[in-house]
Amino acid sequence: MLIREVRDAKTEQAFYDLPKKIYKNDPNWVPHLIQDLRKVFDPKKNKFFRHGKIQRWILERDGEVIGRIAAFIDEKKNKKAGQNIGGCGFFECIDDKEAAFKLFDTAKAWCEEQGMEGMDGPVNFGEKDKFWGLIIENFEYPPYYNQNYNPEYYVKFFEEYGFKIYYKQLIFYRTVKEGLKDVHLEKSARIRRDPKYTFSTISKNNLEKYAEDFRTIYNRAWVKHEAFSGMEKRQAMAIMKTIKPILDEDLIYFAYYDGRPVGFFIALPEINQIFKYVNGNLNWWGKLKFLYHKWRGTCTTFFGLAFGIDPDFQGKGLEGAIFEECKDKVTGKYEDVVITWIGDFNPKMIHVIETLGAKVLRTMATYRILFDPEAKFEKAKTIA
Repeated sequence: MLIREVRDAKTEQAFYDLPKKIYKNDPNWVPHLIQDLRKVFDPKKNKFFRHGKIQRWILERDGEVIGRIAAFIDEKKNKKAGQNIGGCGFFECIDDKEAAFKLFDTAKAWCEEQGMEGMDGPVNFGEKDKFWGLIIENFEYPPYYNQNYNPEYYVKFFEEYGFKIYYKQLIFYRTVKEGLKDVHLEKSARIRRDPKYTFSTISKNNLEKYAEDFRTIYNRAWVKHEAFSGMEKRQAMAIMKTIKPILDEDLIYFAYYDGRPVGFFIALPEINQIFKYVNGNLNWWGKLKFLYHKWRGTCTTFFGLAFGIDPDFQGKGLEGAIFEECKDKVTGKYEDVVITWIGDFNPKMIHVIETLGAKVLRTMATYRILFDPEAKFEKAKTIA
C-alpha cells in the first residue's frame, strides 16, 4: 500500500472521487456537494486557515485508490481548551482494517509532528455544524445536508485503533402535525396570549437585524463549553449570509419580550432530499435539477439547525411557544423535522428537545485518541 499526499489536481480529484466507490450500492447515501468540500480546503474561503493547518492523503493499492484521510490542527481551539489536540476527518476506506490503520497512522504521525497530544475524529476543519462525527446507531437513514455518513464497519476501525468516544451526538426527529403534551401546550398557550411576548419570522431584507438578535441570544443562552465561544458580530452576519440562498422565512422564528430578543429557532429545508438528484455537483445542470425539484415540492422535511432561549426565560414554555408558532405556518408545507445533533454533554438542551416530543433518530459520536497510552482519558465535560 502506498500513501500519497494530495498535492496536485490528480490526487485531489482521487480524494473527491473515492466515496463513489465506497457507497455505490448504498441507496441512503447522498454525496456531499463538491463545491462545499472544496471550500473546506481552500485557504481563501475557510477562515480556519488563519489559525490552523491541514494535510490530506490518499491510499493506493496496486494503483487503485482504496482510502483517504485529512488531518488538521486548530491553534485557536487548542489555546482556549488548554490542550493540544489535532483532528482527522473526511475518512473513507474500503472494508480493510490494515488500510484503515495505515490512514490513521499517517494522520497521527502528522499531528505528532505538529506537537499534538491527541487527535479527534472524524471532525471538520471548520465549524461543527457540518462534516462532524461518526454514525454509531441507525445506519438506515439518509444524511441531512452536510452531515457525515458512513458504513457500520467504520465504527470497528476507530474503536479497534484506540479511539474512545469523547461525546455522543444525538439527532432528533418528530412530525410537524404532532401536538405538544398537554402540560407544555398549556404553558405555550399562556405565553402566546401574553401581549409582552411577540414572535417574528426572519426577513431576507433585514438580515442584519436578525443576525444581531441571534447573536444576542446565542451569547447569553448557548452552551458554556470548551467547544463553543462567544459569537462576534461579523460571524453572526456570515452565518445569515451563508444560509440566505436556501432559507425559508417560515422556518426561522424569533421571540421577543418587551422588544428584547429572548429566543430563536433556526431551521432550513432539508435540501439533501433534492441534492440526492444532483449527483454531488451544483454545476449548471445540477442547478437546473435543484430548481426543478424545489418547484415540485420534493423537499418535505426541514431540519432544526439551532435553538436558543435566554437563561432568564428558560423553563417557562417559550420553547413550545416558538415551535407552535412555526407549526402554524408550516403545517401542510412540510411533514417532519430532523433536529441537528446535540452533544450528550448538554443534557439541558436535550431535555428541551424531548419536551417538544422529539425522539432520537440517530446517534453519532466524536472520538478522541490520546497518543500517550498512559495519559488519562476524560470525556467532554457536562454542562451544568
